[in-house]
Amino acid sequence: MEILQEKFRKKIARTDLRFTRNILDEINWDARLIGIKGARGVGKTTLLLQYIKLFLSNKLSKTLYVSMDDIWFSEHKLTQLVDTFVKEGGEFLFLDEVHKYPQWSIEIKNIYDDYPDLKIIFTGSSLLEILNARADLSRRAITYTMQGLSFREFLALETGNKYPLITLEDIIISHEQITSDIVKNLKPFQYFENYLYNGYYPFYTEQPDLYHIRLEEIINMILEIELPLLRNVNINYTKKLKQLIYIIAESAPFIPNISKISERSGINRETILNYIHYLTESQILFSAYRNSKGISQLQKPDKLYLENSNLMYTFRGELINKGNMRETFFVNQLKYKHTIELSHAADFIVDQRYSFEIGGKSKNKKQITNLPNAYIVTDNTEIGIGNKIPLWLFGFLY
Repeated sequence: MEILQEKFRKKIARTDLRFTRNILDEINWDARLIGIKGARGVGKTTLLLQYIKLFLSNKLSKTLYVSMDDIWFSEHKLTQLVDTFVKEGGEFLFLDEVHKYPQWSIEIKNIYDDYPDLKIIFTGSSLLEILNARADLSRRAITYTMQGLSFREFLALETGNKYPLITLEDIIISHEQITSDIVKNLKPFQYFENYLYNGYYPFYTEQPDLYHIRLEEIINMILEIELPLLRNVNINYTKKLKQLIYIIAESAPFIPNISKISERSGINRETILNYIHYLTESQILFSAYRNSKGISQLQKPDKLYLENSNLMYTFRGELINKGNMRETFFVNQLKYKHTIELSHAADFIVDQRYSFEIGGKSKNKKQITNLPNAYIVTDNTEIGIGNKIPLWLFGFLY
């Protein structure tokens, strides 16, 4: 165990606290068992290390962080580590990338039941199953899902300044005043295009020239390793899944014709729908429906988007559709805290209450004239007027 403690201390020493994510304040860290799910690269490891450095620095002798893909676990079991750790006074255990450890959920369940004074925080793939037949952690664990950077967080990282969270209701009611106050000290379009291009994943600060290469490698690892491991996806279909992602990236947006996809790919309809569901779970795609109530895994999405705008650039370079880009940003920033459905009249209905039509600066109100609680969301606009709201402002929701 000493080698794991040494690695942990070195990681803590290198952990930077100048910028922290908003989710750090949203998690109930007092819970005995906490699970944090998220796609590769969104910052789960940094979140754990920052929490330890901020709040447990005086209890490091009782704290341990380990990555479950460490070679140490090739010859040792997690339960063995925990028994030794607790006997030596351990109280706080942080387990990173648990999906890389076989039977992780069963062992964590046993540890939770056998060591009632131990607090456990674990992270894993967005595909992580908290509920399964053999080890039901859903009754024991509080689970959070972590997204990439919001536009607000990106601005904080870039400028060194903190910007307040803004609720959707505040945007609806007071967007004119809010945008007027923000642009007094900030020019949002000085940063907005950069965010759309490479600002969603926090690792953009490391070797920016290699950002999209690294992002493509992450997608490949999800397709080639995580999906076969966690969802039994046939590895032979990896190339076809990647082709589907390319098609979605260039569309405006993509309206899936499952029969045609099945015919061209040679994959049956049910399997294709399962794979679309898995890509959505993996935070590669966002599946949009006209009615999101009671959605089944085998229900065809009405539209498909890439999960965030950075992925569009990774797969299409500069050959992206502007309309698709705007809608992708909008749904990405809202889906974290709100329900989004497609509308027959406008583009989206949010929380079954507000209708939004997304467009460029010259977008008119024709499509929403007779709709209640309806708004135009416009790109290339600093300050909104009436029911016209700037697109960038929705990046302040988390």
